Amino acid sequence: MTLDPVVRLADVTRTHGDGPRSVAALRGVSLDVGAGELVAVMGPSGSGKSTLLNLAGGLDLPTSGSVVVEGTPLASLPARELAALRRRHVGYVFQDLNLIPSLTALENVTLPRELDGIAFKNARREAMKVLAEIGLGEVAGRLPDEISGGQRQRVAIARALVGERRLILADEPTGALDTPTGDDILQLLRTRCDAGAAVLLVTHEPRYAAWADRVVFLRDGEIADSTATPLESAR
Repeated sequence: MTLDPVVRLADVTRTHGDGPRSVAALRGVSLDVGAGELVAVMGPSGSGKSTLLNLAGGLDLPTSGSVVVEGTPLASLPARELAALRRRHVGYVFQDLNLIPSLTALENVTLPRELDGIAFKNARREAMKVLAEIGLGEVAGRLPDEISGGQRQRVAIARALVGERRLILADEPTGALDTPTGDDILQLLRTRCDAGAAVLLVTHEPRYAAWADRVVFLRDGEIADSTATPLESAR
C-alpha cells in the first residue's frame, strides 16, 4: 500500500559541534511516514532516536539533507511560520513532558489550541474531550504536581493529540505507565493513525513496537534495518 508522506526526511545528517570534536547524531537518514501509518523507532541509547524526532517536527534543523512536513520544506520557513506549522500540524510527547507547572491539566492541554487562535470555549471543549478519552477527566482541574507521574505522562499525551494533528511524535510515551495504561495509549495512537494521522514512536519496548506498521532500527546515527510488523504484513 502506497501512502502519501506526511513527513519525509531525505539524506538527513545532524552534526553537533565543529572540527575534530564534532559528533554526528544522524548520518544520511532517509525516512517517509505516510498518512495512516505508525512507525516505531528503536535502537540503543545514543543512536539518534530523539534527534530524529526533533528534526521530523522542526524543533531542530539538519546539518545537511531536507525535512518536509505536509509538502513544506522546513528549512525554507521563517521562524514564525515554522512555529505555526508545529502548532497546527505536529503533536509532541517529550521524554521530560514539558508541562507548565502553574497550569492545570486542562489548561496545559488547552494552551496550544489557544495559541493557534481557537476560541477559548472551543479549545477547552476539545481539551476535555481528549482528557476524557485518555481517562483523565477527573483530574482536569489539578496542577501537574498534584497528580501522579503516570497521570502527568497522559496529560502530555493528551496535549499532543488535541486538535487535528496530522503528525504525532512520541518519545517513549509509555515510559511512566503500567502495562494496561500503556496498551490504552497505543490503542489511542493507533486509532489516530487509522483516522489519517502519521505517528513516529520512539520506544524501547517490543510490546509497543508491535502496534506499529513498521519498525525502524537506528544504530550509530544510521538506519540499520526497517521491518514490517506482522500487522502490516497481513494487510
